[in-house]
Amino acid sequence: MTATHSAVAPALQAMLEARTVAVVGASARHGSFGYELLNQLRAGGFDGTIYPVNPRYAEIDGLPCAPSIADVREPVDLAILGVGNTSLEATLRTAGESGARSALICASGHAIDGAEGSPLPERLQAIASQYGMAICGGNGMGFINLERRLRATGYSQDLDLLPGPVTFLTQSGSSFSALLRNRRGIRFNLAVSGGDELVTTMAEYLEYALGLESTRVVAIFMEAIRAPERFRRALELAVVRDIPIVTLKVGRGEFARRMVTAHSGAIAGEDAAFEALFEHTGVLRVQGLDELADTVELLCAGRVAAPGGLATLHDSGGERTHLIDVAATYGVALASISEATQDRLATILGAGLPPVNPLDAWDTSETAYDVFTSCLRALHDDPDTAAVALAVDLVADEREDVYPAVALQIAAESTKPFAVLSNLRSAVDPDKARALRDAGIPVLEGTETGIRAIGHLFARRDFRLRHPADESQRIDSQRMHHWRARIRSGPLTEVAAMDLLAAYAIPTVRCLEVDTVEAAVDAAARIGWPVALKTAAPGVAHKTDCDGVRLDLADEAALRRAYLDIAARLGSRMTMAAMVARSPGDVEMHLGVVVDEQFGPLVVVAAGGLLVEAYDDRRVAIPPISLDRASALIDRLRVSRVLDGVRGRPPVDRQAIAHALSALSQLAVELGDVLAAVDINPLIAGAHGCIAVDALVIRAYTTQAAG
Repeated sequence: MTATHSAVAPALQAMLEARTVAVVGASARHGSFGYELLNQLRAGGFDGTIYPVNPRYAEIDGLPCAPSIADVREPVDLAILGVGNTSLEATLRTAGESGARSALICASGHAIDGAEGSPLPERLQAIASQYGMAICGGNGMGFINLERRLRATGYSQDLDLLPGPVTFLTQSGSSFSALLRNRRGIRFNLAVSGGDELVTTMAEYLEYALGLESTRVVAIFMEAIRAPERFRRALELAVVRDIPIVTLKVGRGEFARRMVTAHSGAIAGEDAAFEALFEHTGVLRVQGLDELADTVELLCAGRVAAPGGLATLHDSGGERTHLIDVAATYGVALASISEATQDRLATILGAGLPPVNPLDAWDTSETAYDVFTSCLRALHDDPDTAAVALAVDLVADEREDVYPAVALQIAAESTKPFAVLSNLRSAVDPDKARALRDAGIPVLEGTETGIRAIGHLFARRDFRLRHPADESQRIDSQRMHHWRARIRSGPLTEVAAMDLLAAYAIPTVRCLEVDTVEAAVDAAARIGWPVALKTAAPGVAHKTDCDGVRLDLADEAALRRAYLDIAARLGSRMTMAAMVARSPGDVEMHLGVVVDEQFGPLVVVAAGGLLVEAYDDRRVAIPPISLDRASALIDRLRVSRVLDGVRGRPPVDRQAIAHALSALSQLAVELGDVLAAVDINPLIAGAHGCIAVDALVIRAYTTQAAG
């Protein structure tokens, strides 16, 4: 299949669908890298034209061999450069001069010890730019396009690889070979080991894959993103085309938080940008390759989860309990089956087996097949069942041959996602698993990875229910231009920061700036007692840390003492604010904005107060976010349970917090390029609404420099 997406560059298409290939460094010596480059092309059944290039041979295995790529009689689509770093620059230039449209760099492409001038990667990039070439690598293992029978790799792969519906993109060479050699029957249309992506990036490979009619799932193993904006657009294209992306993101990137003055950067953490990007585009993030394989296999089955939770059938009470524990750990919902379903199960089960979900239906009689199929039908038909799993150990035991037969029968009847979930990966019988997979039944290999895969299936369902129209950017041009000019003009005081929040309909306490004790007394009279007094000394962001805050000042005498004490240490500039009447059920929250260098503004919601950075309890999202999405983010916080009310206290007004979070996201959309960070800490949420009592706004560094 040819990629159809218009954004795919002709040079990239020429590389991945090459019809003429030059192998520079080809060799007739068995076991050499040059031999394997040529061997993989031919063994994979490539039916295009191959040009071996090596001055030491006149021909290799019946193919005429050119001394240089400059001597090849026609421009090639792909030049595979099986040469070392010392020869790489000259060889790539010759390929470009000869009209090669793309190249695979097998060497690392790293700097050569002792070499002078610009680094080797930069020189290679310049050559590629000059000749308009796509480049795969360096420091990768190449690519395999199974649909085109094109194997551009110098590493031996199985000869019986067949094309399938999965694209695999990786920055890890070893995972390239490992996943291609999976014994699960996962098949690929395209697999790319892009390595350091000197020129052509993962975003471009992804765009290409999304243009293939055969692509049903994309699996990604990544360490970093080298073209972040294009990668984001590619993920958004996947949303439009309804193609799930399963990603193993490893390593912790350099998060853009050069300022230590804002809590939001520290709360978000170094991985926040990817977390937010994946949440924004519905990417399913896995924690390991086994989980990736389970998730890809489940998604390839093609069935979308129904509303509700997971229903499972077991032959072991202990393994049943273990699954319940794992599902609770990872937040995977279990179906709450109806009384009618329970009554139906009760007529099937043996004595002592309760009709519940998850269900232990162990039966030693000759009717085990009937018991298991009948129970699975009952679970499947329940209105709260989103997916069904036969959770048994798929071992090589003739006494348990009934399980594959049960699975085949239920899979043929069912309309909801159905899988076999085996508890111990190393005990799975390959023959039984193969028979089930050949029939289109996913076999999930491990309780934990299997449950997480089912959780991803549910997350995929929930993401597809989002309404993008609810998150359109409704720009208020007048407001935006006013505040952009105000921020550019100089740092914002706390009072100005509160005015900014109020302009975006975020409730704030009343506050005034003062610079004398008499002005403080007058301001308190206007605001109303009791009041809070906070230093407004330039450069002081965290006022509590320098003992610059006094709360609940109830009269003039207390105010005068507090003002004189703070002024003696931190200066006369202060902020006077109204105290919020607190109720026992009030909860302190933190809302914030932090701007990432790669992906722009991110919105943060977390538990608030003095220990805001001590709790690993936050959610991060790319703005704008709708009310529904804001509510979903809040629901996923651990502090969410406190918002429901504890020990007889009234529940907090969640909708008010969601309104504030959504409004802050609009602020981030309109002003994100002139901001570095925004902190609202705390936002006091109670039964009748929420209010911001402290705010910090930090300008972008370019804005500060310009100002």
